[in-house]
This record gives sequence, structure tokens and C-alpha cells, in this order.
Amino acid sequence: MTQQSHRRKPGKGKGASHRRGGPDSHADNGHYWLYGTHPVHEALQNHRRDYHRLLATANAANKLGDTSPIEPEIVDRKALDKLLGRDAVHQGIALEVSPLAEPDLKKLLADESMARLVVLDQVTDPHNVGAIMRSAAAFGASAIVTTWRHSPPETATLAKTSAGLLEHMPYVRGQNLANQLEDIKDAGFTIIGLDADGDMTPRDLENSADGLPDRFALVMGAEGKGLRQRSQSLCDILLRLTMADTVESLNVSNAAAVALYALSRD
Repeated sequence: MTQQSHRRKPGKGKGASHRRGGPDSHADNGHYWLYGTHPVHEALQNHRRDYHRLLATANAANKLGDTSPIEPEIVDRKALDKLLGRDAVHQGIALEVSPLAEPDLKKLLADESMARLVVLDQVTDPHNVGAIMRSAAAFGASAIVTTWRHSPPETATLAKTSAGLLEHMPYVRGQNLANQLEDIKDAGFTIIGLDADGDMTPRDLENSADGLPDRFALVMGAEGKGLRQRSQSLCDILLRLTMADTVESLNVSNAAAVALYALSRD
């Protein structure tokens, strides 16, 4: 099936039953359904996003008003529950989309205004990755970098958890994390790994002779496993977070938020 323009108005004869296997599954044509007010609104305003059908309850359509560039098909909540699953918090609205074009890491690194990156080493939970996107955006990071394997693809859950920031935060996946880290280092970034056995805390780094680096990539490992040895070996600095003895570790998305805040000069 030929991909349609994101400005196309939906045809009435096409059903939504081509989607199978849960709210995060992709159809044979690669399309999937975003749902929820923030993800759908942000996708509709994103000129890089191709979208195909907009389903909404009458109430949700009224809230859109004249802001939507695509005409919604009015459905009831039961139809959306059946399409997306009862556990999907769809808020009465769903948008059929194509995945975003994959960003090119080297092109992103050529942008001198890009000062902070977050690199994820085998973080597989889309809820964590979406939450990390929100923290990254809040504390000035410009992109999330990870690999094709051992990472979540672009899905409704990822978009929903990011509160629509998937539309704005480049999500860069590549073949080999070590090669990506080498490219980032070659572009002038300091590679900072977060590890329980790190040599210093963020405050130690700030008070050091060199201080906080102007451009850095924060590398996070999966909760429990942490950074793999190869990833650690490519880090210029290994940081640890100081925590009470009663807490063994933080969820990776919480740790990312704390570390990014601590490394932010703003």
C-alpha cells in the first residue's frame, strides 16, 4: 500500500480492523495508532509526521475544534476500546500514523547548538524511555540515542508516556552502541556514564578543575544490569548518585531525571 500524505482526508470505506496484536502493534503497512490527547495533538502539529485517519468521540472532536488539519471520523468510546484495548487510556481520540523517519546521528551531531544527549544502553521498557524523553526535554537534552536491538520501537505506549514529546525529541537508533559513542566523542562531546561504582558524584564533577563539560552525552544502563563493560570503557567520566543506604537503586527514568538536573547549569 502506498503511504498517503499527512494532509489526506480519510476515506470512509476503510476499516480499522487491520491492526492486530495489542495497542502497540504495527499493521502490515507499517501504520499504528497513537492515542490520547497530548500524543495526538502533537502528532497533528508535526510537519514530519504522516497521518492517515483520525477517530474521535463527539466530545473529543469538539475539543479539537478547527485546529485539526484532518477531518475526524466520529465514533463512540466502545469502538475505540475495541480498537485499542480496554486498558488504553485513549481519552476518546486516536490517530493512525506512519512511524517518523529515522534521524541521522551524524547530521544531528553536526549541529553545534546541540549540547546534551542521553544514550541508553539496552533500556527496553517503553514506559522508561518515554519518561526519559520528558526529563531530557526538561533539562535541555536534544536527542535520545540507542540501538535497534534491546530498545523499544516507536509505539503508542512510548508516545503516550512521553506526553507527545516523541514528536519533538529525536529518537536515534543505530546498529552498534559503541560506534555511536565513538561518533559522539569525535563530535566533541564528553561521554558521562552513570554507574553505581562511579568515581565521582555530579557535585564532585562540578567542583573539579575542569567543571561541568559544555557538551556531554549521559549514558544510562538498564535497571539492574547497569552499563555494559564495553559502554563503560568508552566513557570519559563515570558518575554515581549519592543515595541513602536504605535505597539500593533508582528506576532508570528517575535516575536520568536526577542526573540531568544535577548536570544542568541552568
